[in-house]
Amino acid sequence: MAKFPYVASAGPLVKAIAHLRKSFPKEVTADTLRKLGVAPKNETYVINVLRFLGIIDDAGAKVAAKAKAFVQHEDKAFASEFDKVVREAYDELFELHGDAAWTLDRGGLTQFFRTSDNSTDLVGGRQASTFAALAALSGHAEIPTPKATPNPSRASQKATAKPKTASGAKKEPTSIAASAKQREESHSQVGLTVRIEVNLPASGDQETYDRIFRSIRENLINGSGA
Repeated sequence: MAKFPYVASAGPLVKAIAHLRKSFPKEVTADTLRKLGVAPKNETYVINVLRFLGIIDDAGAKVAAKAKAFVQHEDKAFASEFDKVVREAYDELFELHGDAAWTLDRGGLTQFFRTSDNSTDLVGGRQASTFAALAALSGHAEIPTPKATPNPSRASQKATAKPKTASGAKKEPTSIAASAKQREESHSQVGLTVRIEVNLPASGDQETYDRIFRSIRENLINGSGA
């Protein structure tokens, strides 16, 4: 088992520390963190870090001498006290690098943890990230911002939302848009139908009828004069 603890990502550790600053139970176990929901699927890893720092004992009971940092209301005061806790827990690292350990890059930290614990590249990298998060909480770097937990209901609404145009208006379904286009085209094409009624005289002969139809053809159909 590795001597130096680690978490898969800094977020759960930062969340757990932030909650303990607000309210520190007499006993902190993996089940406690599970009920608080501050380190989902990382409860055991966070507990190992808290034990390594000496903030809780093997049974999860709060160690008052180390936990006094958590009663400091101001961030600066907390960081100052937490600095001492982290420095004492990682005494081997500080003995080797002194105060420069606070700002060692990931490569330098990983090298130290891998050679100290004979750990793999993955574990050594996580040990380095864990220390970097603790260094940030001690005031030596920017504290990493935990990722927000996705809201399943919002994700579902986003997936089913209708696509919008660049102006923000909802795009019409293809079938409706096509129908509107067809209606527009049909309105733009104006047709004209002329109906002509011819009353033929009952007493007319064939020549009379021929003259009538010839006149219709010449004047209306062909468009020429008589």
